[in-house]
Amino acid sequence: MTSNFEIGQILDGKVTGIQPYGAFVALNEETQGLVHISEVTHGYVKDIHDHLTVGDEVKVKVLQVDEEKNKVSLSIRATQEAPKAKPKQVKQKQEETEPAGFNTLKDKLEEWMKQSSYNRK
Repeated sequence: MTSNFEIGQILDGKVTGIQPYGAFVALNEETQGLVHISEVTHGYVKDIHDHLTVGDEVKVKVLQVDEEKNKVSLSIRATQEAPKAKPKQVKQKQEETEPAGFNTLKDKLEEWMKQSSYNRK
């Protein structure tokens, strides 16, 4: 019965199944929802098994309810505080002698020729 759930609602659930694309979470005796792999935690999740196992008790937020298809989309990530962003490091200015960007092969050829002639002497 998906009509018992509202978008934004925070619930306790239990992981009942895991697939490469997400985890199924039982919300009550009759209803399961899906936590897509992108909604498991903040940041990139390569393998969902690194974060969840069947039987885990989890706190989830209802993202979508589709009563026609009897589906509930859930998020664990939405119940967690986002990690604080690390301050970006300021890039140091390139030295004036260092050229910016890259040189084409034609530009570098002359330089390489000079270098090779110095090495032969």
